[in-house]
Amino acid sequence: MAKRIMISFAIEDKWARDYLVGQAKNEAVPFEFVDMSVKEPWDEKWKTNCRTRIRGCHGLIAIVTKNTAKADGQLWEIKCAREEKIPMIGVYAKADDKPASLPADLANVKIIDWTWSGIKSFIDKV
Repeated sequence: MAKRIMISFAIEDKWARDYLVGQAKNEAVPFEFVDMSVKEPWDEKWKTNCRTRIRGCHGLIAIVTKNTAKADGQLWEIKCAREEKIPMIGVYAKADDKPASLPADLANVKIIDWTWSGIKSFIDKV
């Protein structure tokens, strides 16, 4: 059975979300998940719908870049997942795009380099 995974990302990093989803469709990737990313405008209704979607997920993958600290929607998703006790992991999108410091919302969240084995390990555990 595929795990339902929310992918949280800054809108500027949509390319990384698209890459993750695309590569996961490749038969050689050692895991399967259903992308539960939110693709709607950010407003109060969005928050309600997003919380419902997060509650229905097995885990959350936060794509972490220099854009993350100012991505209000992404930070809200991370905070919401924490409140809902959804397991999460951070994944650096690129080695040369790591932020100098992490936002407070990512405190105590394990952040890994982007490797299929690391992502698979997280998905297998949720």
